[in-house]
Amino acid sequence: MAIIHPFRALRPPAERVTEVASPPYDVVSTEEARSLAAGNPLSFLHVSRPEIDLPEGTDIYSDAVYRKAAENFEKLINECPLKEEETPSVYLYQLTMGEHEQIGVVACCSVEEYDNDMIRKHERTRRDKEDDRTRHILTLNSQTGPVFLTYRANADIDTMVLETTYTEPIYDFTADDGIKHTVWHAPDPVRFVQAFRYVPYLYIADGHHRAASASRARAERMDRSFGHTGDEEYNFFLAVIFPDDQLQILPYNRIVRDLGGMSPGEFFLKVKTKFNVTEDAQPTPAQPGQWSMYFAKRWFGLTLKDPLPQTDDAVATLDVSILQDQLLDPILGIKDVRTDKRIDFIGGIRGTKELERLVDEGKAAVAFSLYPTSIEDLIKVSDAGSIMPPKSTWFEPKLRDGILIHNI
Repeated sequence: MAIIHPFRALRPPAERVTEVASPPYDVVSTEEARSLAAGNPLSFLHVSRPEIDLPEGTDIYSDAVYRKAAENFEKLINECPLKEEETPSVYLYQLTMGEHEQIGVVACCSVEEYDNDMIRKHERTRRDKEDDRTRHILTLNSQTGPVFLTYRANADIDTMVLETTYTEPIYDFTADDGIKHTVWHAPDPVRFVQAFRYVPYLYIADGHHRAASASRARAERMDRSFGHTGDEEYNFFLAVIFPDDQLQILPYNRIVRDLGGMSPGEFFLKVKTKFNVTEDAQPTPAQPGQWSMYFAKRWFGLTLKDPLPQTDDAVATLDVSILQDQLLDPILGIKDVRTDKRIDFIGGIRGTKELERLVDEGKAAVAFSLYPTSIEDLIKVSDAGSIMPPKSTWFEPKLRDGILIHNI
């Protein structure tokens, strides 16, 4: 069963939420964060990326950065001001991007269930990023951005969500990127708590580092506790939980900076040994098992010449895995996409025009456009206890930080 925990959200007043709400800390660089927050002292980026208020070149993991985060957070609480709810609550959070809508339940989830793999994962985390967010949580005594979870859709929860959307939202605004954010206060949180007891598993869609950091923060708090009961707020982490049938995954495309010493002709011939190649293809593949390659200012369609051996390995059959195993590694010599500086990843929200631009400007030698990984693939890999290849999924639209905060 899935445990969800109502919480007393720390949140901005409705008339200031557009100034506070910010993109997630991990989708913007320091330079982008500095530009986005310029002229807006209430932007939550001053808390999530506090290095923007320190001299350029400051080490983002230095003591000064965490001190600045605490200082900026306290200032925001006092000057916005941010207010904490009087009673624990559950919320709904709707994202609207063009014709696409998705509504998730905002609550806190059990760190113990995360530790025990009842909340399932599909991604490895990096220690330096864990260290950063763990320290951020413990310095602020708060979780300031939610983990993005999913679950297999449940009709009873769908009904409760629909009923709640008939009430007046506490926030309803469109951000500067055109994404609409609507938040409701659930009038009866206990109903949601009870309904989620019939959900067997939750799955991390996005936010593995936030969840891992909440686990490490809990461990540190437990070590210092003289009367740990399991009910303390540090035993839970902030999440927005969406049904799987509402999620939208965009492709995570690849560019390679050089051909590893091959001439363009040599590279093209090697690709043809493993793939059927069609000229003047569409930039976006039409279905799984197809790839589009931008090379020499033209799009080529790729399909495997020989079928892969039958396997129960949910990871091996992913399009990102096949591209890696059949082309990036044996032809271009890219063994580890986590560490090889010759490869980079372009989120599908930026479109195939970005791939064309990078190749045409000489910043990449070749680009690959992929068909999106499905949410069913993600769940299968998670259920198998396996790890997705890096940069397999790009979820869009994105949640915003600073709207609902969980104090621990």
